Amino acid sequence: MKIRKSEIVVFVLILLCFIIGIYFYPRMPDEMASHWNAQGEVDGYTSKAECLFIMPIMFIGLELLFIIIPRVDPKKENIEKFRKYYDIFIILFFLFMLTIYIQVILWNLGIKIMPNIIVLIGFGVIFFYCGILCENSKMNWFIGIRTPWTLSSETVWDKTHKIGGKLFKIAGIVSILGIFFQKYLIFFTIVPISVVAIFTIVYSYVEYKKETK
Repeated sequence: MKIRKSEIVVFVLILLCFIIGIYFYPRMPDEMASHWNAQGEVDGYTSKAECLFIMPIMFIGLELLFIIIPRVDPKKENIEKFRKYYDIFIILFFLFMLTIYIQVILWNLGIKIMPNIIVLIGFGVIFFYCGILCENSKMNWFIGIRTPWTLSSETVWDKTHKIGGKLFKIAGIVSILGIFFQKYLIFFTIVPISVVAIFTIVYSYVEYKKETK
């Protein structure tokens, strides 16, 4: 089984998380701030062992999932056609998660970087790149806008992903603009992506009905 460069990069990022966690473990309070509300206020605490190591352990599971998907998909030959975009998405995703991990540690060291800024920018970048991924994706069972109608017609798949890609990019830009309205974080993240999801589901259905007629 061929090991891809993206898998090596992610492995290094996960290893870096463990190294950071081990290094900072003695310096952390027994109960670490680990969750913030929409206003950027701490509303949850976790033991330092759980806070420092649960996330890296979860990363391992996620990376295994990302590795398995292209290898078990019945249409894996299609995934290979846009594999480089998929690999970049994985790296961006783990860089985002690493940034959140570091923000948690810095906050508990007294360096209070607002999580809202990181979340808004991070989601913005991820959403925008999802648009690029959608525009280049080919029909498969795991990656992309998977509805009964996109999975039943390559034409519907292509049309839905073309318009969905543009909408994801817009959602990404809206999310980043949310840094100017941090108190309304949820509206700049959940609302745009929800609108995209609902629109693409309805759009794929309408396009499929047109095709079947």
